[in-house]
Amino acid sequence: MLRASLFVRPLSLISVVFIVLVWSLGASAADATKRIDDYLAGLNSLKASFQQYTFNADHTQMMEGHGTLYLQRPGRFRWEYDAPNKQVIIADGKRVYLHDLDLKQVSHQNQKDALRGTPALILANEEPIQTYFEAKSIPSTDGRDWVQLIPKQKDTDVVKIEVGFSGKTLDSLIMQDSFGQETRLNFSNAQRNIPLKPDLFKIDPRAVDDFLQVD
Repeated sequence: MLRASLFVRPLSLISVVFIVLVWSLGASAADATKRIDDYLAGLNSLKASFQQYTFNADHTQMMEGHGTLYLQRPGRFRWEYDAPNKQVIIADGKRVYLHDLDLKQVSHQNQKDALRGTPALILANEEPIQTYFEAKSIPSTDGRDWVQLIPKQKDTDVVKIEVGFSGKTLDSLIMQDSFGQETRLNFSNAQRNIPLKPDLFKIDPRAVDDFLQVD
């Protein structure tokens, strides 16, 4: 199974997991769920910069990276890493592609399977968040407002996702996986509902030497 990654590290088809942004804020599970659904109902496209930090189970930092996120609902997104490894992750509505630009190699899988148990599934299916996650507000220790998402599916690498807000603005996202690894994302320069070129969500075959289908 291709576990697609937002983690900045060398290409590995057995160690990657997709995360896509969700927005929420609320004082109860019902309110948190409603606010996520309300936000997504008006979200057509998004562009944002991100900084990413990955820690192992001992809380030692393993990797740091940055890049740009593009979303186009329904079901399309692009995570573009500028450093430390140049990679692009694209969902086109049917398949998910992991493109290592230095190796000129693309691995791809059915999108429904690749996104199973992740927040990206919300974008792909346009279903309410409660279909896939238990959502609740959690206490803040840093001045942010936090919402926790627990996948309802048990056979997924994603164990817990926490979304943090400064006021009404998405500030950070933390994900924990079943191996005890934690990934933290900080977002900035977000632009909501702007025009995005369709080519952002396509693989250019001229830049690829190897296509590897994993399903």
